[in-house]
Amino acid sequence: MPSPAEPIPKKQLAAVSDDSSSLEIREIPVVQPAELEPGRALVKVLYTGVCHTDLHVVRDEWPLKPQRPTIAGHEGAGVIVAINDPTSNLKVGDRVGIKWIADSCNQCEFCLSGNDPICQKAKISGLTTSGSFQQYCPAYVSQLTPIPESLDMSQAAPILCAGVTVYKALKNSAARAGQWVAIPGAGGGLGSLALQYAKYMGLNTIAIDTGDAKKDLTKKLGASAWIDFTTTEDMVAAVKKVTPDGLGPHAAIITSPKPEAYLTAMSYIRPGGTVVAVGLPKEGAVVTADVFWTVVQSKRLVGSYVGSRLDAIEALRIAAEGHVKTPISIEPFASLESVYTRMDKGQLSGRVVLDLFK
Repeated sequence: MPSPAEPIPKKQLAAVSDDSSSLEIREIPVVQPAELEPGRALVKVLYTGVCHTDLHVVRDEWPLKPQRPTIAGHEGAGVIVAINDPTSNLKVGDRVGIKWIADSCNQCEFCLSGNDPICQKAKISGLTTSGSFQQYCPAYVSQLTPIPESLDMSQAAPILCAGVTVYKALKNSAARAGQWVAIPGAGGGLGSLALQYAKYMGLNTIAIDTGDAKKDLTKKLGASAWIDFTTTEDMVAAVKKVTPDGLGPHAAIITSPKPEAYLTAMSYIRPGGTVVAVGLPKEGAVVTADVFWTVVQSKRLVGSYVGSRLDAIEALRIAAEGHVKTPISIEPFASLESVYTRMDKGQLSGRVVLDLFK
């Protein structure tokens, strides 16, 4: 095993959740280079994005239950300081990202077809293995994503989940340049990135959210139209009216975790349109649609679950080329609980990135 790039401390700070009602930043041991299992790298996590998914995980609000104690986080951008994988092209000193998918078998039909997120043996950061809410993360090498040198690490962090997720969702929508896409939750962490990737792909976007701050943000990010869902009486009519022919958007990328966003989207997309399910509500949420009109108008509901390793590389490259810039605020590690509180109340515009060494 190569020598570590710098002295590795014995202790580190990590955000640990012992049960669904606890979250504490405390000192825990650092996995030492000599203790790394084969196929693992020790990543010094400089920045990590805060995703709504992590909050659901910590609170046990999903059918997928985390191992306890839990160290959540899956948008980690850092540097490899030790590695135990002689077959990998990655090396000590490389800039890498830690994603939601932490590991996959690389042998099943899903992995072989580039659909590794649905590998039945996949490990998930912060759920079935420790995530990026720690200063030194023992990550699986196979799913680490190289970060381009020209991309700021704090900007890269949210791309590793929010960015790649909406980029893949836009691909799955099958929408083509010049067509219209509605984005409920457009002012949030996922939506603000979806607007930019959609613009890069030549799509016209309808930003759906609420509040002047989010309206200003979506306009700045290139939204073609804005609809405030709290002040609009008939959402279906309002969304359809925005499109030039009045038939509605060709697709809807649901970045909002609110179940209501799915219900209206199935009504306002045009015949032949696609609703892409991205935002994950709490357990028990369902989508209903009129079967007759769904069939007769050939509408589709498609689930889109994060992205593959290639999707992540492409999403980071697009950002590195300057086409996507994450609207972030950088906060110290100690503010994590405050971030969760504001997130829960819908008070965040864009994405919060934590500086783990501040």
